[in-house]
Formats: sequence, C-alpha cells, structure tokens
Amino acid sequence: MNDKKKVNIAIDTIGGDNGAEVVVRGAVKGIEENDNVTVYLTGHKKELETLLGEYKYDKDRIKVVDATEEITCHDAPVEAVRTKKDSSLVVALNLVKDGTCDAFISAGSSGAVLAGGQFIVGRAKGVRRTPLAPLIPTSGKPSLLLDCGANVDARPEVLVQFARMGSIYMENIEGRKNPTVAIVNIGTEEEKGNALVKETFPLLKACKDINFVGSIESREIPTGKVDVILTEAFVGNVIIKLYEGLGKTLLSEIKDSMLSSFKSKMGALLVKKPMKKTLSKFSASNKGGAPLLGLKGLVVKIHGNAKEGEVISAIRQCNDFVIRDVSGKIIEGLSKESAE
Repeated sequence: MNDKKKVNIAIDTIGGDNGAEVVVRGAVKGIEENDNVTVYLTGHKKELETLLGEYKYDKDRIKVVDATEEITCHDAPVEAVRTKKDSSLVVALNLVKDGTCDAFISAGSSGAVLAGGQFIVGRAKGVRRTPLAPLIPTSGKPSLLLDCGANVDARPEVLVQFARMGSIYMENIEGRKNPTVAIVNIGTEEEKGNALVKETFPLLKACKDINFVGSIESREIPTGKVDVILTEAFVGNVIIKLYEGLGKTLLSEIKDSMLSSFKSKMGALLVKKPMKKTLSKFSASNKGGAPLLGLKGLVVKIHGNAKEGEVISAIRQCNDFVIRDVSGKIIEGLSKESAE
C-alpha cells in the first residue's frame, strides 16, 4: 500500500443489466489498479461470496455487505428509496452517508440513484441543485455536459452554479486550466434563445470565476469546441440520448456496409486497427460514469448495461475525485459565490 489517501467505494451490485458478475470482476480488477482503494459490494451475500471465490484478491480490500431487496426501473424512485431500506442501492448510499465510504457507484435505476443521492447523502452546504454531469466523447477531448437528467426545470442562478461546479470538476479531474463554458442555444447570437437562456446569459457573462465563451449550437457539441456544456436537464437528456442513439446507429450501418461483400470485408481488415482506435475514444468504459455534483459525498451513475471496463473506470474516477477533494473545492468555490 502506498502513501495515498485511502478511499472506500460502495458499489451497488443489483440492478444492472449484466448482473453482479461484471461488477465483481470490475471490483477485483479495480483494486488491483488502485492500491489505495477498498470496495464495499452491496447485494446478495451468498451470490457475491460465490463469485468472489473465483478470483485471487486482497480480501481486506473487498468487503461484502448483505442486502435483500432490489429497486427496479419499474419502481417509483422516491417511494422505493424511502420504503426499500434493505435494497442494495439504499444500503450502499447509507455507507456514504455514515462516512464508511467516500463514494458510491451504481448501474441501477437512474431515478433511484438521483433520489437517493439527494435524500440520503444530501446536498452540500450552499448547493441549490445537484446536476448529473457525464463526460461525453468528441472529436477532440471529452466535454462535460450538465445537467443531463436531474433538474428538468432550473432557474438562471442554478445554471450559473452548475457552470461553476462543472469548471471545478474539469480543472481538477480532466486537468483543463481555465476551462471554457458555453450554454446550449439555437444560435450564437446573444439575443437568441428561450427565456431561460436569455436570463442566464448575462449572469454567466458577469461571473468572474468562469471562462464563459457564449452560446453553443448542438451541431458543434461533437467537435469538442468547449470544455463545459451548460443546459437544463430536459435539453441535456435529449442531447445525450440522441448522441448515444446516433452513435449506435452509425456503428451498425458501418459494420453492415463493411460486411456486405467480399471486397468490403477485405477493406475492413485493412482499416480494422485504426477504426478500433478511433472507436475506443467513444467507449463509455474509458471515463467511468456520470457524477451527481454538489452532494456531501460522491455519487456516480454508470450505464445500465455497464460491463467490467466501465466499473473499473468508475472506480478510477471516484478515486481521483476523492484524492483531489473535488467536493471540497466545489463547496469552497460556491462559498465565494455567496460572499460576492
């Protein structure tokens, strides 16, 4: 064990599409990669112990916490969090609340993760709303999109706070000095946009601690033009789902085209390596999950169909977040806002 800060991460093993097996495999590989991390797996104890029995690992650094209930995508999120006290998701979130763990990861119900993060872990002092903020792939470096699902209706001052939080995250996790911030709009002219954008724009311009560069149209997002992409959750969720759906469709079409004839199959063999390298930039397994920023502890939502690679990346992401005290820096940054 090195002299890094010890980081404890709770991982919900129930609710993901691929079952507990991929979570266990990801956890085993995750602690190998991060020698200061201990993982707490919440779920069916017997199943988890059986799965872990297939691996050699440091038994002091993976702990199993029994949970007998499951929150599904069919449950009403708030009610489920309040009533299913022994669900793997709630048990894991309580490990963060009571200080046993520093961070939480789940591939389960998005609604339950959002509700549980806010009701169980709780918002940090000074935080008005907590945005869900995934890194999205671009032709350049990834951009941070916030909010993409937590706050469908947001006031202008809330969006300004999101911009501050997003800037702090990108500077400390992605190493972007003075990250650029843009608000999603239907044009680049300042006078364009709906009421929310028009009210928010001058507030962002007046904010001295962010590098606001104006509006960004949705067609510019995949180019990586800016570091932080700001919007409320309705538009953000539409953007990210269109992004994911279009990506899958294009990949499927390219694959079908390459396999359509003998000549195209030969051509596919020639471009296989560079194509694989290019597509790896757009893999969810590289950057972990979407953090819910502004909580007292770290909550990260990974895809429902996440495999071990995304679990490993999420563990790395949580480790970096905690070691670099991003939550503390967000609180410090927002305290300057209230002092202005």
